[in-house]
Amino acid sequence: MTLRIVLSGVESVGKSTLAADLAAHFNAALVPEYGRTYCEGLDRPLTPADLTAIAEGHARGAHRAMQQAPACLIEDTDILMTAAWARMLFGAPQPDLAAWPSHAHLHLLLLPDVPFVSDPVRVFGDPGQRLAFHRHVVAEFIERRTSLVPVGGGWDARRARAIAAIESCL
Repeated sequence: MTLRIVLSGVESVGKSTLAADLAAHFNAALVPEYGRTYCEGLDRPLTPADLTAIAEGHARGAHRAMQQAPACLIEDTDILMTAAWARMLFGAPQPDLAAWPSHAHLHLLLLPDVPFVSDPVRVFGDPGQRLAFHRHVVAEFIERRTSLVPVGGGWDARRARAIAAIESCL
């Protein structure tokens, strides 16, 4: 059986960097963040249909990775984050996303306690917006009754906490 680990959290908390680092550390397969790639090619605001397309794209990437039967799979976000984006952007859950299950065995929630780094794709850099987005992410976990491991602090502390959480599942 493949141990599936998902990194969640708002923008600019180090998910992509930590996911790649953890995949290397554990010799795990990595599913990169599909939403970022999707948004980099978009020249308009996201729509609900875009979020469904992002969820589908991520699912395809995870399915391809699972075909290799890795012992461990690290996913840079999953359906929970896509559903949280719907809450943040449109003010309510998106039914098709809310019904879509996560297949993770372990969810690591990276906390927004590191500085925001702006780039052309990131949207919610304002501290108030960032905190509101984090609350939407937490609400998604609560409504789905999905447990999570909070990962905060500086970069070294995040890495150590994530490694310890994964090792506890091995």
